[in-house]
Amino acid sequence: MNIQTDFSTIPDQYAKQAPEELKIDGTPILSFPFTVSGVSENALYLHWMFVDPDSIPVCGFQWNHWAAANVPIAALQSGSAASVSIPEDFSRKVELIAPEAMQGKNSEASALLGHKNPKITTGYVGPTPPDADHEYHLIVWATTEPLKKLSQGFWFNELEREIRDAQEAPERAEVFLVGRV
Repeated sequence: MNIQTDFSTIPDQYAKQAPEELKIDGTPILSFPFTVSGVSENALYLHWMFVDPDSIPVCGFQWNHWAAANVPIAALQSGSAASVSIPEDFSRKVELIAPEAMQGKNSEASALLGHKNPKITTGYVGPTPPDADHEYHLIVWATTEPLKKLSQGFWFNELEREIRDAQEAPERAEVFLVGRV
């Protein structure tokens, strides 16, 4: 399984330099598109997380930007069953595209930050590195079964636990992307 994007550096509209109409409270909210290819024909669901481990020296923890689970592959396919495209702005359009999919809380939901607006505490929030360019990791898993113990607004550790405990070993792919200051 492989992940493809049309970029290796995250374009401005998905990150810190996004125009104000694509931000809420200064936080970028337009999620970027990507494609997952080489998906097993048995896989029915995708799950992913988008994280910034370079934030650890800055704020003391890995910044979690986006988590999604139980995204039905059938809702995203356009042609080949082995290739699945996640469209731009999927995070805000998920209820229209794949109503059974779930999104998790991101680091904006941390008690340390005090944000309460679900439009920025759940789903995608774009990179806004404060100190230097950061390397981001997008990790995608494919499974034959949904992750049944998750509910809307799950935490990242719950997703990781469910992936680890999946009945079959999930397929996994990872890509590294750069976010600019």
